[in-house]
Amino acid sequence: MDIQHNLKGIQQAIHRLCEQVHRSSSAVTLLAVSKTKPVSDILEAYQAGQIAFGENYVQEGVEKIQYFDAQGIKLEWHFIGPLQSNKSRLVAEHFDWMQTLDRVKIAERLNEQRPVNKAPLNVLIQINISDEESKSGIQPEAMLDLAKHIENLPHLRLRGLMAIPAPTVDMTEQENTFKKMVDLFEQLKQALPTQEIDTLSMGMSNDMASAIKYGSTMVRIGTAIFGERDYSEK
Repeated sequence: MDIQHNLKGIQQAIHRLCEQVHRSSSAVTLLAVSKTKPVSDILEAYQAGQIAFGENYVQEGVEKIQYFDAQGIKLEWHFIGPLQSNKSRLVAEHFDWMQTLDRVKIAERLNEQRPVNKAPLNVLIQINISDEESKSGIQPEAMLDLAKHIENLPHLRLRGLMAIPAPTVDMTEQENTFKKMVDLFEQLKQALPTQEIDTLSMGMSNDMASAIKYGSTMVRIGTAIFGERDYSEK
């Protein structure tokens, strides 16, 4: 597995896709999803220039963060999995971003538990855009109420929205889903003009092209960088 080669290929693909829709490739951040992967893989990605990494499991993510902190390597860590309230403190204390915020209770806990010597925790509201019972995220109509609550929490910094659309081979359906997310993103920016709403996290390996076409500012790529995952210990 040549992680450096894979990263270069993904970055070239992002650049090409951005050119096709007249966007600057600097407008799209690549988040390397490193869940279940060893620190050696993350180190290889870092040595190839990758800074932002996404983790789905709290304890695993914290262990990796502590490892790299001990090495004096400063990375940007995003929590991208569902969060149970009893693990919120670990996310508040260690991560830079929390992308899957969908409840007032979790927002309040993260705000209370964020260390005062750290910058506010960057958060994204997760939208259940495909209305899947098995998926986390709030319904679109609940977005603004949650956003306005977060706005009043001083140790959180609302940056935008995140979604995991249902997989589909229907390109029209896929694109319509992304269009809905862009509409919500615009609504959020208009409703909170004093906030730095700049991040729309959507798009993975199988739908990255459509996501970038419709305005994603962050794509979350794992297997295409690190190879297949081993869930045997999860």
